[in-house]
Amino acid sequence: MSMLRTFVRVAYAPFMMLGLTGAAYWVVVNGYSYFWLAPLIAIAYATAFAAEQIAPFFPEWNKHAEHGDTSANIWHTVVYEISALNGVLLIPLIQWMFPYQGIWPSHWPLWGQLVLAFLIADFAFMVIHYASHKLPLLWRLHAVHHGVGRLYGFNGVIRHPIHQAIDMIIGQAPLVVMGMTQEVALVLGFVITVTLIVQHSNVDQRLGPLDGWLAIGRVHHLHHVNWGTEGDCNFGLFFSVWDRVFGTFHAKPPRPIRYDDMGVDELPHFPKSYWEQLLLPFVYKPGAGEPRRYREPKTAAQVARDHLDGHGLTAAE
Repeated sequence: MSMLRTFVRVAYAPFMMLGLTGAAYWVVVNGYSYFWLAPLIAIAYATAFAAEQIAPFFPEWNKHAEHGDTSANIWHTVVYEISALNGVLLIPLIQWMFPYQGIWPSHWPLWGQLVLAFLIADFAFMVIHYASHKLPLLWRLHAVHHGVGRLYGFNGVIRHPIHQAIDMIIGQAPLVVMGMTQEVALVLGFVITVTLIVQHSNVDQRLGPLDGWLAIGRVHHLHHVNWGTEGDCNFGLFFSVWDRVFGTFHAKPPRPIRYDDMGVDELPHFPKSYWEQLLLPFVYKPGAGEPRRYREPKTAAQVARDHLDGHGLTAAE
């Protein structure tokens, strides 16, 4: 088991980022049906869940029944993937509305266009991510992603649909207007999904010399801690280069991260229901504490104790 665990730690990220994205590239470049990307996405999720059982950061994050968030996370995943696909299918309409396509290097090979698109998207998503932590209106939406109390394969695509739309408009629409083709967009969307899975997986990955240069693993754990504003760092999608440039990169946490340090400190009773999570941005006000609807009801003993405290009495009196 120790040999298998070591193998998974080392091979997980390369298989996901190079193996599966390479397979997606092969499907597109050879003109096969785009629907073949769906089973590759399924393989990505299945690989993440299998690797999490073999080499987890925290075994506690694998106790799905205890966390009670599986149903909501499945809803998030389905909505995310459908929205991403719809965005790609709308590319011909967008390019018809914005016919200027003189910037995009369409004469490059597909792999070169994909690398360029990913680098631009990586920067754009980092900027959006940073703004989502600094602007209260965006943070209300982004808190849906941060409210969960653990990290595992589904977490990467857990986000409010409105926030996902903002991500797509700011992060990818300019590429489409510039002339990015549907083929590049399909592989780019696949790469982003796999990146989000790897970034949030409960897999104790070993990255070798790339440790600290990729925004995955321990680096991203620090971003998700519920220690007030201490998690306002490491905003990168895949690379940590832009965080280093803008001074938002923190390689090490100020203290050890425990399995129960994930979430939002203002939302200790983050809702487990998908529909309540959709409603959260409209009832949660940053800085005002947890909305009343999410607080656990007090027991009869707590109510009686509060009544006594309010009258300056003790239980003995």
